[in-house]
Amino acid sequence: MEDVMLFIERGGEVVYPIMLVIFLQWMYLIERLIYLKLVHPSRRSKAMQEWQLRADKQSWSSRQIHDDLLGALRMGLDSGFPTIRMFIAICPLLGLLGTVTGMIEVFDVMMQLGAGSPKAMASGISKAILSTVAGMVGAISGLLAQSVLLRMCEREKRSLESTLSF
Repeated sequence: MEDVMLFIERGGEVVYPIMLVIFLQWMYLIERLIYLKLVHPSRRSKAMQEWQLRADKQSWSSRQIHDDLLGALRMGLDSGFPTIRMFIAICPLLGLLGTVTGMIEVFDVMMQLGAGSPKAMASGISKAILSTVAGMVGAISGLLAQSVLLRMCEREKRSLESTLSF
């Protein structure tokens, strides 16, 4: 925990919003995983049961019901991913903001003390690099988790297509 606090202190003020975005991103990712593993199977079984109980599966109205059942299940699987993509995109942008603020601090030190004092500039450089790292770690970890979840959802959609057939 002490290392995390040191990282936050050295990374500057921009690390706090980065941490907030990463936290929210992972909450959405965990919510999608919970939905996929706990909620979706019961919704799927209800939809399959409703479809299997239908005597008529070839009429126009049956096809509309079939499409509605599939559409509702697909929509449930796709929900939340645009928000996750937004959080993934925000992470490196906030890291870049930290880079800029850190470099501004370096230039302020250079303006006041000149370029001959590397120790005085180290704090600003540290803020620039650590905030960039925090933003990139958030984006990369989010991308990896999102791609795994999207693959799982696509596999489930293909399974739904074959299971709920006419």
